[in-house]
Amino acid sequence: MNTVEFEPLSETHRKEIMEIYNYYAENSFAAYPEKRLPDEFYNRFLDMTKGYPAYAITVNKTIAGFCFIRPYNPFPAFKETAEITYFLHKDFSGMGLGKIALDKLEEDAVKMGVKILLASITSENRNSLRFHEKNGFTVCGNFTGIAKKFGKQIDIVWMEKKIL
Repeated sequence: MNTVEFEPLSETHRKEIMEIYNYYAENSFAAYPEKRLPDEFYNRFLDMTKGYPAYAITVNKTIAGFCFIRPYNPFPAFKETAEITYFLHKDFSGMGLGKIALDKLEEDAVKMGVKILLASITSENRNSLRFHEKNGFTVCGNFTGIAKKFGKQIDIVWMEKKIL
């Protein structure tokens, strides 16, 4: 049986987390950059999640992905809304870890008083759109053609889920 654990993101996770993120940057529409980002970009993950749940996901002590919530907007008027992010190592995709990570982050968000989770997803990331819809998210906005990746104009779809 696989043991899934959530370790708070720390400096020790930098290399593995950036490898996971860069795989999606270079090979898919799931991450917005087109090219590999330096390991220093990991500092942005740590900065944007200060005071919020942010985890390395391990399966049998191997890093299988990462997930976090972060403020949607820094102004206090938005303190009940957070943006959710998760990426799984390609070898751990399709094992139900996304749902486990979502459940963990929702539980943590509720404890923080967050009532609405938002997800920003490229229109080309059909698997993520289906995953979020299946797990109670609804489309709340569509920004048409505002990004370009791999030479293709793409939409950004915003989805929301009320959790409280």
